[in-house]
Amino acid sequence: MSEIRFDALLPAEMATRAEYLGVRKAEMPAFTMFMLSLLAGAFISLGAIFATTVAAGGMSVAAADGALAYTTGLPYGLTRLLTGLVFCLGLILVVVGGAELFTGNNLIVMAWASGKVTGRALLRNWVIVYTGNFVASLATAGLMFFTKQYTFGSDSVGITALKIAVGKCDLGFIQAVALGILCNALVCLAVWLTYSARTTIDKIFAIIFPITAFVAAGFEHSIANMYFIPYALLVKGFDPEFMAKVGDKVPKLELLTWKAFFLNNLIPVTIGNIIGGAVLVAAVYWVIFLRAKKVN
Repeated sequence: MSEIRFDALLPAEMATRAEYLGVRKAEMPAFTMFMLSLLAGAFISLGAIFATTVAAGGMSVAAADGALAYTTGLPYGLTRLLTGLVFCLGLILVVVGGAELFTGNNLIVMAWASGKVTGRALLRNWVIVYTGNFVASLATAGLMFFTKQYTFGSDSVGITALKIAVGKCDLGFIQAVALGILCNALVCLAVWLTYSARTTIDKIFAIIFPITAFVAAGFEHSIANMYFIPYALLVKGFDPEFMAKVGDKVPKLELLTWKAFFLNNLIPVTIGNIIGGAVLVAAVYWVIFLRAKKVN
């Protein structure tokens, strides 16, 4: 008679599950994989939209001599905490709703290291999923631009979006790589923890703390940045009336360019994300729990 268990899976069992899921992800038909990656890009963008709106709550607006004066409404740490908490929406939708996210799929390395997935299949998954995430993030940014939601809160949402993007484009290469490493270590740990879950509530609670931590700490997520920066670039490039009104409220606005998006952020952050997820999480847990099985 088989034993019925209701407790969470143990780490060794989680490793076996990660290996099994890695094989399934790698063997998925290309069209299905791409469609699911579109969903993930949109889901992460929704988390970014939520986070931007809440971050704007740290800025209060008051009339001063007929002009708008902007002052900080909440302490920095509290604003970051709330921003990180609501950003969790993105990964919750990915994990519970079902979608293919490049950063989380770095865990496929566990199946690859066990010899159950070829290097070609691993790279195929990463390329298709990364591309789909990028396309959906850009599309969501475009749709959000037409909503003019950036004018909400007396323009505070737009100012916040611009400041977020400028900060991301103002990173040094090594700094961006390091921030990307730490970010995806936490993202993959969040996904790893969901492998122990028995219920939807288990998965949601497993996600909240690691994701809140990476956002609050200011780490860099390549897929989220595919929304954050292009959205701000669209606002900057296609609404001159809005920019004339708020441009002086955003320091270093000249740094926000498509070139800076790719060279200062997306490329180094993606490299860091791969190191953080594939090496610091997937490879480490493979060595601990699965290496002996392959040797034997």
